[in-house]
Amino acid sequence: MSARTTTPWPLVALFTAGYLAAYLLPTTVGRLDAGLPLSATQAGAVGSVLLLSSASAGFLLASRVDRFGPRRLARTGLLLAAVGYGTAALSPAVPLVVAGAIVGGFGSGTATTVAATGIAGRRDPHRVTTLGLLGVSALAGALYLTIPRLGPAHGVPLAAIACASLLSLPLTGRLPAHAPAAHTRRAAGPLPHRRSGLLLAAAMLFWSLAQNALWGVSGRIGLTQAGLTEVTVGAVFAVALGAGLLGVVGAGALGPRLGTGLPIGLGTALIAGCIALSSAATDLTSFATGEIAWNTLYPVVLTYVIGLAASMDPRGRWAVLVGSASSLGTACGPLTGSLLSARAGYPAMGTVLAAGLLLVGVPMTLVALRPRRGTQIVEIPVPEMPVANDPVAPIPAADSPFADSPFTDIAVADSPFTDIAVADSAFAEVPVVEISVAPAPALDDPFAKVPVTGIGLEAVPAQRDAYATAGPRLAAATASTPGTVSV
Repeated sequence: MSARTTTPWPLVALFTAGYLAAYLLPTTVGRLDAGLPLSATQAGAVGSVLLLSSASAGFLLASRVDRFGPRRLARTGLLLAAVGYGTAALSPAVPLVVAGAIVGGFGSGTATTVAATGIAGRRDPHRVTTLGLLGVSALAGALYLTIPRLGPAHGVPLAAIACASLLSLPLTGRLPAHAPAAHTRRAAGPLPHRRSGLLLAAAMLFWSLAQNALWGVSGRIGLTQAGLTEVTVGAVFAVALGAGLLGVVGAGALGPRLGTGLPIGLGTALIAGCIALSSAATDLTSFATGEIAWNTLYPVVLTYVIGLAASMDPRGRWAVLVGSASSLGTACGPLTGSLLSARAGYPAMGTVLAAGLLLVGVPMTLVALRPRRGTQIVEIPVPEMPVANDPVAPIPAADSPFADSPFTDIAVADSPFTDIAVADSAFAEVPVVEISVAPAPALDDPFAKVPVTGIGLEAVPAQRDAYATAGPRLAAATASTPGTVSV
């Protein structure tokens, strides 16, 4: 039996709008540094505050989506993102920009929380996660090519995030207003797989930190160490994002065929090698190879990690918490990369990050390989039995002990076998098996040779509460002292 699955476009749109701020973080921080009276460190701090606000929304709302309702919470998050990022884009005052970034980040985190919760309840969370990453990668790649043509203003990337939130708002009407009844009944249930979930969340924090530590300084590696121009570095990044799209498409086509342990473990090891290669690049070939390979593998492994977290809890709480831990690592990544590169140089930074990724990949792989028991409920449609609409007819006779019972009027429906056409249509596919039975020998007098046997039976006292108003009269008429009943 195969069930038809439809693409949950509202969840994909929420996922795209929620993750877009993290994908545009390098250009957002760069525009804040260039367009406002902020230093590079201060601009990076604003970006970190934005992502920290997004992560806090996930931690606060991970177990409250059922209480508030997915539709209401999604609309609230998208409106907060539009208002916050829009205010930061239009205001030249640094305090308003910071406040808008905090509000917008909380809205992005709220949208991501609703999306992660909904994706976890789907039959194939890996497929929906792949579609979400495909959408955000495609949109971010298009914006990276478009934003440089719209002027040097600091608010262009922020305005793009606000517009994406507003465009996703109409699709929230297709989200459920309230959580399913099964989720509501489990609202007070504990988190399943607590040890595995905490281990995955902690590992994901350092995993994302290592990725974004490189991403935050990749531009400076290309300009200063590899000796490339800004145009060449931008072209490399555009090609890398296109390769990321191919990686997401490949992950979607591959699906769960290889499980989750092999893609997460092997993919993390390959990413570590790409980081070491890119950080030690001294020419275009090594720099482009490391960046493109890294951007190809990163979203592939991320889809499997998010799908793994979603499979650990049908209510999506682990998916939200792991995603929030990832946002936390994303926020700390640029600062970590800047500090390591300033004190030890880019090649040493890459070596440290690669070694850390190899260590973090071990517990992530162990969690992915650990078997988990789950229960899947499958609904099987059953055709309705045709029932004739006959009037209500009294069943018991007037002198029956049940004549005064309130259950005497019972709706009677003819058997569906009385009408040949109805029976044929309702049971056309039911196989008929004929069983031959040997006839019993006939007796002249069937009861002539049957002895009368006395069987001792003890009468059972009547229980009024068990029969409500229909049972006491019959019980009183049949109750007697222990004796012999003749059969």
